[in-house]
Amino acid sequence: MERIDYLFYSYANRSSGMIDPEGIEILCSDMEVDHMDVRILMLAWKMRAEKQGYFTLEEWRQGLKSLRSDTVNKLIKALPDLEKEVKRPPNFVDFYNYAFRYCLTEEKQKSIDIESICQLLDLVLGSHFRAQVDYFNEYLKIQSDYKVINMDQWMGFYRFCNEISFPDFSNYDPELAWPLILDNFVEWMRAERT
Repeated sequence: MERIDYLFYSYANRSSGMIDPEGIEILCSDMEVDHMDVRILMLAWKMRAEKQGYFTLEEWRQGLKSLRSDTVNKLIKALPDLEKEVKRPPNFVDFYNYAFRYCLTEEKQKSIDIESICQLLDLVLGSHFRAQVDYFNEYLKIQSDYKVINMDQWMGFYRFCNEISFPDFSNYDPELAWPLILDNFVEWMRAERT
């Protein structure tokens, strides 16, 4: 058995044959990384894990081979390079998109509740666009029009952070194809600032 497989089975649930949430928590403990750390989401992205909180043997092999890691220590040492890889612009867009899809836990689910979105935005985008994320999260928590966020709104907010000058919104044009929730956010921000 390859070392990558041996490492997998040391965390896998014997009956399901997958690493489940309990196995991931043990892995995180062994890596001395909190299970809510963004690097664990980056690891799931690298593995192309399809189901939140679970890694299959195939996903594990794919991710760990590409990270050249067959021990926990090598995996720990690979995390800084993984972070750099994720932060490269084309990869980050893919990671940001993946983060949303990874949180869709039910079959045919297309949206995520506001509380979870706020946590996810903080985790995934907070280090890049702290002020925008903080204000948008505040807006999401006080508004009552939206109970969930869909992929279009999620990706729209990323584009918004990259393209719109903040906090003055001088180049924001509501006539362009922004999700309505962002038009409402800009109106709320402008009202808050006057």
